[in-house]
Amino acid sequence: MSSIKNLLLLFEHPQEPVFVPKGDKAGDNGFVFAVPDTYLSDQYRPLGALLTTRFGEDAEQIPVKKISIPPLGEILDIKRDENFSLFLEKHRHIAGKLIEIFMGMRNTQDLLSMACYCRDRVNPYLFNYAFSVALLNRKDTKNLSVPSFARLFPDKYVDSKVFTRAREEAKIVPDGSRAPLVIPKDFTASEREEEQRLSYFREDLGANLHHWHWHLVYPLNGERAIVAKNRRGELFYYMHQQIIARYNFERLCNKLKRVERLEDFNQPIKEAYFPKLDSVVASRAYPARVANQKMQNIDRAVDRVRLDVDELKRWSNRILDAIQKGTVMNEKGQTIELGENDGIDTLGNIIESSVLSPNRNYYGDLHNMGHVVLAYIHDPDHRYLETFGVMGDVATAMRDPVFYRWHAYIDDIFQQHKATLPRYTVEQLNYSGITVKDVQVQSQGSSSNVFNTFWQQSDVDLSRGMDFQEKGAVFIRFTHLQHQPFTYKITVNNANPTTKLGTCRIFLAPKFDEGGSTWSFRNQRLMFIELDKFTVTLKQGANTFTRASTESTVTIPFERTFRDLDTRRPGANTAELDQFNFCGCGWPQHLLIPKGTAEGMAGELFVMISNYDDDKVDQNIDGVCSDAGSFCGIKDKLYPDRRSMGYPFDRLPREGVNNLQQFLTPNMRVANVTINFKDKTFKPKEAFV
Repeated sequence: MSSIKNLLLLFEHPQEPVFVPKGDKAGDNGFVFAVPDTYLSDQYRPLGALLTTRFGEDAEQIPVKKISIPPLGEILDIKRDENFSLFLEKHRHIAGKLIEIFMGMRNTQDLLSMACYCRDRVNPYLFNYAFSVALLNRKDTKNLSVPSFARLFPDKYVDSKVFTRAREEAKIVPDGSRAPLVIPKDFTASEREEEQRLSYFREDLGANLHHWHWHLVYPLNGERAIVAKNRRGELFYYMHQQIIARYNFERLCNKLKRVERLEDFNQPIKEAYFPKLDSVVASRAYPARVANQKMQNIDRAVDRVRLDVDELKRWSNRILDAIQKGTVMNEKGQTIELGENDGIDTLGNIIESSVLSPNRNYYGDLHNMGHVVLAYIHDPDHRYLETFGVMGDVATAMRDPVFYRWHAYIDDIFQQHKATLPRYTVEQLNYSGITVKDVQVQSQGSSSNVFNTFWQQSDVDLSRGMDFQEKGAVFIRFTHLQHQPFTYKITVNNANPTTKLGTCRIFLAPKFDEGGSTWSFRNQRLMFIELDKFTVTLKQGANTFTRASTESTVTIPFERTFRDLDTRRPGANTAELDQFNFCGCGWPQHLLIPKGTAEGMAGELFVMISNYDDDKVDQNIDGVCSDAGSFCGIKDKLYPDRRSMGYPFDRLPREGVNNLQQFLTPNMRVANVTINFKDKTFKPKEAFV
C-alpha cells in the first residue's frame, strides 16, 4: 500500500483506537499504525508495549514519526461522545481551526503524524469532516478518494435496529456467506401520516449523501482560499432551489400540494418527524419532533447558543431591505451593489453566512440558525440534556419534512432578489438561425416520450463504519426509486452559413399544478428541474444528436454515491483521478427522474440550444471529472457556464408571457412526456420488465 494511501486508513472504524489494525478483508492481518507512545490517549498510554504486542505483531506496520504537535486547545471542547453540527457557530469555528492545522502540515508524513495524534482525541465526526476537507484541498493529497460518509457512519442513514443484526451476522456467519440485511422501505412512519408518501425521497441515502458531500466540498469556515470557490454563494442558492423544485415535483406525484413555506415563526409546525436513528458516537437517539411544536428561543450554554426566534425575522428583514435597495453594507459601512449577475452570489454568501459574508454581524446567520432553532425545538434550554434533532446535521437534515419548509422560506428570499432583475428579452433568449425541430425521449421497450420508474434494491457494505466487530463485509439492502435508462434524440436546424456551437439545456416540469390546471409561467418556472446541460456542434442544415441519461451533468452514478476506498477508482496516473473526490458530490443518478404515477403523470420536457459564445468559460477541463458540474462546480476551476444558474428559468418572464408556450423562442422546444410508475421492487441488477 502506497504511503500516501495510508492516510485513508484513518477513516476506517472511526471509534476504534488508531493502533487497532485497519483493513477489512477476512484472513488479512491488515495494517497497523506504529504510533509513538506519547500519541496514545491517556486511557491507553500506560499499556503501550502490551498494545504493540497484541495488535501489531501480525499486521503490516505503518511507521508514524514523532513531530512537534501544535496545541489543540478549544478543538477538544467538542467531546468525543457529542454530536457535531456545521450549523452551530461553535462547531464551525472549531472545525475551521482543525482544518487549518491539517492544511499547515509541511508534507504528508507530518499530516499522517498529526492525524494519528488527533484521531483518538478529537470528536470522530469533527475529525472526519476536517480531515476530509484538508485532503480535498491539499495539493499533495488531491489524488486520494475520500470514502462515502454512509460507509463510515452508517448510523446516520440506516434504521438503528439493523446494527444488532449486523453484529450477529458478522460474529456468526463467515465472510463471503453473509446475506444482505434488508431495511424496510418505510420504517419511520405508517401510511396514516401523509408526509410518509415522500419518505423514499427525504430518507434516500443518495440524496442525503449529496447534501453532506456538497457541504464538505463547500465548507463555511477555514482558510479563505478553501472557502472562496467560484460562485459558491450562487451555487448554495441554486443547489437548494433545485432540491425544493424536485421535492415539489415528487409531492405532486403523490397527490400532495407544494410545500408550504415556514413563514410564521410563531405558528405551530404541523409536521412531526420520528427519525428512528441512533448516533453511535453520542450513544443517543436522534430526538423526535412531535406535531404542532413551536419554534422557541434557544438558550444552551453548552453549545454557546443564545438566540431569540425574533432574531431570525430581524435578519430576514435586513436582507429583504438590502434586496429592495439593491445594495448591501459591509462591515466598514461601505455599500456593495447586488448586481444583475453577481448579486445572487453575494446574497448566497450572506444567507449561508460563510466567512465570505460581507457583514455577518449585521445580516446574521439566517440559514444556519434556522436549522439550529428547529433542531433544538424539543429541548431549547438544555434542561433535558438532549442533543439536536436531524435538522442539526447536514448528513441527516433532508430526512425531515421541515427541512423543505425552511428552505422554501430561504428560497423565497432569493426569488425576491431575482424579481428585481431585468427580464430576459427575446434577444437574450433566442439563438439566431437555430431552430429546435423535434425532441424525443426513448426508453428501451417503451413508446416515445415515456419515462419508466420503479423500486430498486441495492446493496452497500457498512463494515468499515462498524466498530469492534469481526472482519469482513456487512451488507445492507435498501430500496430506492429508480428509472429505466433512456436516450434523448434532438433535431436542430442551423440556418446560418457556418457551423455553430451551442449549449443544450434540458429541464423537466409537471404539466399541471396540484389542482389539475395549466400552470402560469411565473409558477411553473420554479418547478423546472435541470436534467442535463452539454455542448453541441451544429453544422449548417439539419442536425440530429442523441444523449444518454447516464451522461447527465447533474448526477453521479451509484458507484460514486456509495463508493468505497478501492473500487471504481481511476488508475493512479490518470487525469480523472485528480477530480475523483469532487465527483463524490452530485445528485444521485437513481433520483434523476421523479416518481410519476401509476396512471402516468404528464410532464413537459424543455430543450433549449443557447449561444455558446454567451455561455462559454475560457478554461481547459480536458480529463476533468465534471459529472455533476451543474450542482457542484468543478474542482479548482470556474463554474462551467457563464449564464446565471437556472437560466432561462431563473427570472420572471418578459411582458406578455403568461404560460410556457408564450415564453418559447425558435431555439426552444417542449415535448409532452409521461412518467409511468410501476409499483414493483426489483432486486439488485434485476432488469426492469
